[in-house]
Amino acid sequence: MNQLKYRVLKETFGYDSFRPGQEQLIDSILAGRDVLGVMPTGAGKSICYQLPAILLPGVTLVISPLISLMRDQVMALRQYGISAAYINSTLSAQEYHMVMNDAARGRIRLLYAAPERLEHPEFLALLQSLPLALLCVDEAHCISQWGHDFRPSYLRIAKVIASLPRRPVIAAFTATATRRVREDIVSALRLNHPERVVNSFDRPNLFFEIRHPKDKMNALMAFLRTQEGKSGIVYCSTRKNVQSVTEELQAHEFSAVRYHAGLPPEERRAAQNAFSCDEAPIIVATNAFGMGINKSNVSFVVHYNMPRDMESYYQEAGRAGRDGSPAHCLLLYQASDVSTHRFLIDQPPENGEIDPNLWLQLRAKNHERLEQMVSYCYTADCLRGYVLRYFGESAPDFCGNCSSCAAGSERKDITIEAQKILSCVYRMRQNYGESLVISVLRGAKSQRIFDLHFEQLSTYGIMKEYSARELTTMIAYLKQQGYLAATAGEYPVLRLTGRSREILFEKKSLSMRVRRKEPEIVRFREAAQSVDPGLFQQLQALRAQIARRKSVPAFVIFSNATLEDMCRRHPHSMEEMREVSGIGSAKLDAYGQQFLEEIRKYEQK
Repeated sequence: MNQLKYRVLKETFGYDSFRPGQEQLIDSILAGRDVLGVMPTGAGKSICYQLPAILLPGVTLVISPLISLMRDQVMALRQYGISAAYINSTLSAQEYHMVMNDAARGRIRLLYAAPERLEHPEFLALLQSLPLALLCVDEAHCISQWGHDFRPSYLRIAKVIASLPRRPVIAAFTATATRRVREDIVSALRLNHPERVVNSFDRPNLFFEIRHPKDKMNALMAFLRTQEGKSGIVYCSTRKNVQSVTEELQAHEFSAVRYHAGLPPEERRAAQNAFSCDEAPIIVATNAFGMGINKSNVSFVVHYNMPRDMESYYQEAGRAGRDGSPAHCLLLYQASDVSTHRFLIDQPPENGEIDPNLWLQLRAKNHERLEQMVSYCYTADCLRGYVLRYFGESAPDFCGNCSSCAAGSERKDITIEAQKILSCVYRMRQNYGESLVISVLRGAKSQRIFDLHFEQLSTYGIMKEYSARELTTMIAYLKQQGYLAATAGEYPVLRLTGRSREILFEKKSLSMRVRRKEPEIVRFREAAQSVDPGLFQQLQALRAQIARRKSVPAFVIFSNATLEDMCRRHPHSMEEMREVSGIGSAKLDAYGQQFLEEIRKYEQK
């Protein structure tokens, strides 16, 4: 079995070696042991269950809420010569019955289904009759009420497993999960002494950047002009923003399409197909888009609005550079983004799916996550380090591949500034929000300040030499360090904490890292080994031509990383082409000769 897995890895998927964590998880599954894999987007989770599915006798069922992932992975698996299908709401009645019949007759090796499908008696009856060897739960964090994307439908999975005539191996995978969420996954799915692999969350090929532009649209268009010819996602928090941003980009002759749940299904499908097939390089979408999308050649992700938590942000940003190529992740921050999220967090759940007391706990946790996201947007520390430490991983102070590191920073003593801020909050009776505190500190002459007689406070105007942005940054740091707190809710109030007295009365000194300069939009670090751009473009054109003919996305034929490896190797025979990363036997037979001929044409110019 050991040699067989390497043969499948090379001949089917076209890779010479496993990525970190993959082999350990695969070996455990093949040995009949449950597994829990926490691997960041782009780390190769899918091979961890697709490869065992090829080797195990029986059917592998993949439970996933991600319609786009199902479609993309099934198309990719079929290109590898593997029988795969999915069942979800996009199928017609005829297509649904065809898949059900094929599964019942043993014609499908991997079957993908949404968790809601487990409520359908016909589907449950099918599962009872199938020789299930492996049941994989993707996006497993959705089962935890303390995760960032809790879905009650996931709680039914364990009951379905218990009802099966023979328990299959259970494999759970997710890209982002804190320690508490990981324990919830093990408990809720009733995993039996699972093999646990928690990979590093680091994605070295991603360049992270935070900007606070006065005009978001101008900043967005300036960035997109640096990404000409590349494919990327622009995330917005509301449908209204998706509409306005798309219209503005199109008016300035950017090739962009829109995607959100309020659009007709036909338009959503057309937009996703245009993006997946590289006909529209830019897609503007609400944050739900791309959950699990398998498009490997996304070169940039822009957050036009700040996500509400680090888990969502890192998962969405991680949709860039899945093939290992350098990619840019830009977040455009404005304070209004925070207000929108506070309002949404405070909305009670629909249909009473969650116990009211539990909802109150979740709401408080979501406000806490939001504060951590805001702190990220204001930090001058290494952005990569901030993310890694959030997920409980140690990190260096300098990565050299984020906007903070590119700008440079130095530590500044802010003890006196912190005393002034905390003193002002105290003198305002700990009863007002951050915006008013900043206005008082800066000596603003607003009617509200005069009505409340705050111009008479000793802290009024005591920090007028600082900008609102600088004060916001200091307050975010004080909250992050536990010297200041904000109440939950749409209109949070600043409060002192038990640690505040350390600064106010115990003469504790405090320093924070500040940027030496505010960088313009920075280009991410170039790949260490460049490729011939002329040959790369010619191979891209051939890939697009084949993809159009076969009606599949271009990345399903070959990823950008595979084309780049072709450019580096310049193969001249089918045996040399076999050594290119990402080319297995099926793809070599299907496309190898065409790409060899294209390389010969280029070299003869």
